[in-house]
Amino acid sequence: MSFEKLARLDLNLLVCFHILLEHNSVTKAAEHLNLSQSAMSKSLARLRDIFDDPLLERSGYTMEPTPRAKQLKPMLVKLLFDIEKLTAPNTFNPDSSTQIFRMAVVESIYPIVFPRFINEVLSKAPQLTIDACGWDSHTFEQLEKGSLDFAITGKDLSLEDAELTLMPPKSIVSTQLYQDELCCIVNSEHPILAEKWDLKAYMSCRHIMTKSYKKERWLLDIKLAEKQLKRDVALYVPDFNIAAELCSHTELILTAPSLYAEHIKSRLNLKVIPCPFELPRLSYNLFWHENRTNEPAHQWLKELIISRSQ
Repeated sequence: MSFEKLARLDLNLLVCFHILLEHNSVTKAAEHLNLSQSAMSKSLARLRDIFDDPLLERSGYTMEPTPRAKQLKPMLVKLLFDIEKLTAPNTFNPDSSTQIFRMAVVESIYPIVFPRFINEVLSKAPQLTIDACGWDSHTFEQLEKGSLDFAITGKDLSLEDAELTLMPPKSIVSTQLYQDELCCIVNSEHPILAEKWDLKAYMSCRHIMTKSYKKERWLLDIKLAEKQLKRDVALYVPDFNIAAELCSHTELILTAPSLYAEHIKSRLNLKVIPCPFELPRLSYNLFWHENRTNEPAHQWLKELIISRSQ
């Protein structure tokens, strides 16, 4: 081990390096850390000297990491996680903790899971904060980077199905909170309620569909495609609450998790009917990065969420 070389390294430089690789931009990295652009440029120059590599190179109007920077990135993330653990208290006292937990959650889960644990969390840890945001295509990446502590969403139970829809990276750990199945939500005066309800009727209707991110895939549509069928989607919206509200004013059909459907139907005068063909059940999971598994604060909140939700 070269202590002389290590002595040249400043922890702040490693943090700057991590943020530079997050944004691939000196300007955005400087804004993220509330530094001047000049200070960030000087940090990049020092990093280039230490690693004897350009690290970020101009490519048109943007900057791209060099092969060496890409090689260093996972090691850097692990190192910063380890330093955070090294300096963190080895115990967690919820009574006095002011920790902020950042969590990405699919919006249909809030009324199902949060009431089961949130009052107890805020009672036992009165100064703790949960900063929740929506699930999107970058959620697993944010868990890997450490910018999120937890995430909750639905996942197909079978490995074969999950590989087609949502498969977490190997570094992401999860546990099941509960299982659910899909059903259909319609306006309480929808004419389909007076007709025979089967796959043919389902396919004859127009649909409203939630789409949190561009490449989101539903196993439902994959299974329909296997039968050479495709839903006639009239409207895409970003979340289930918007979809349910619009469903109550139209003759569109919303396919949604049954627990959420039972929660929302009386509030919006909707009817819930079974999905007209068999689909595998969904597993709703809590996800986190493996590096955080044994952190006392994370362990406390994780165990409380799991024990109250299962």
